[in-house]
Amino acid sequence: MQNKSYVLLFLALITIFEINCFAQYDSEKLFQVKGFCIGVPAPDGVDRFVKLIENELAPRGVNTLILIVDYKYQYECYPQLRDINALSKADAKKIVAVCRKNNIRIIPQINMLGHQSDLNHQGKLLEQFPQFDETPDIKMPEKWVWPNPDNFYCRSYCPLHPDLHKVTFAVIDELCDAFETDAFHAGMDEIFYLGYDKCPRCKGVDKAELFAGEVTAIHNHLAQKNRELWIWGDRLINGKLTGIGVWEASYNFTWKAIDMIPKDIVICDWHYERPDQTAVYFSMNGFRVVTCPWRTPSTAIIQAEDMAKFRQYATPEMKPRYYGMIETTWTDSDGFIDGLNGKIADKNKEAVHPDNPDYTPWNTFKTLFKRMDELEKGNK
Repeated sequence: MQNKSYVLLFLALITIFEINCFAQYDSEKLFQVKGFCIGVPAPDGVDRFVKLIENELAPRGVNTLILIVDYKYQYECYPQLRDINALSKADAKKIVAVCRKNNIRIIPQINMLGHQSDLNHQGKLLEQFPQFDETPDIKMPEKWVWPNPDNFYCRSYCPLHPDLHKVTFAVIDELCDAFETDAFHAGMDEIFYLGYDKCPRCKGVDKAELFAGEVTAIHNHLAQKNRELWIWGDRLINGKLTGIGVWEASYNFTWKAIDMIPKDIVICDWHYERPDQTAVYFSMNGFRVVTCPWRTPSTAIIQAEDMAKFRQYATPEMKPRYYGMIETTWTDSDGFIDGLNGKIADKNKEAVHPDNPDYTPWNTFKTLFKRMDELEKGNK
């Protein structure tokens, strides 16, 4: 009798675990993921950001918030990595509370591997741990322009440095704990420097193996605490073969890593000007995939309609892999809110499409979620 009680208790705990981890998304919904990606607010903008979630995101059915944090959090494990205007734990809990109230899953992001610098500014990780730099001999430009003689876009860290993961895994864990989340976004996009021929550890190593090794290491670390890994998908697409190009796809052979990484990773497949149908590619390779537009409403509409059609006509095996849509913003929360309110400040001018002043992330956000709602209601 006692053993039976233990079994019932165990089954109850398993049920609770499954509800906590998998109840965020309704598998019968046309768009399981209805997401929004934005930079974390400054501390004095947290209350305004909470209102954005309450008044704009939740009413539109947003159920996933990718929050780009990087080092704008007051880390305790490595305080030297704190960026200016970093959020406190109390700030994070305000965001957690409003998201929990509105059934929104938070997925915080720290850029891993690439994006370790910004234009002519060194990122916090390499500033404080210069030994992790994959390309220490390449100097930061006084003024960044593209193209440039070094083909320098942004720095990468060396994925094979023996002390790297002690640092990066600690900040990942602390950030996930602060936002009480079961998922983490590792970035992993636009990586141009990898397997550098002057790196004593990486030179001569297959770039796909290096990329896959770092993705898998992060995935396996997260799995120890039942956390899920999300990444951008561009480095897994063959840019030359597809003609998609060097930004939204890979020219340095990292695309081969698609056969080397765990299949339970969620791929964020971003295309901003042309609605390339690479969601099919990722689904056919066994991954759940979300399509991610930015500032072009007409493209976002086509992408949402494509996702609906892919799911409608898919096999039972592939259908659940067409996971949904995520609107990206690539501006901070104040900039997005200002844009939503009709104010185009200098800090978010780059978000406005050069060919059409109505093409912005805030207009795309409104257009995309309106179209998803129509599609879910069966409206053509």
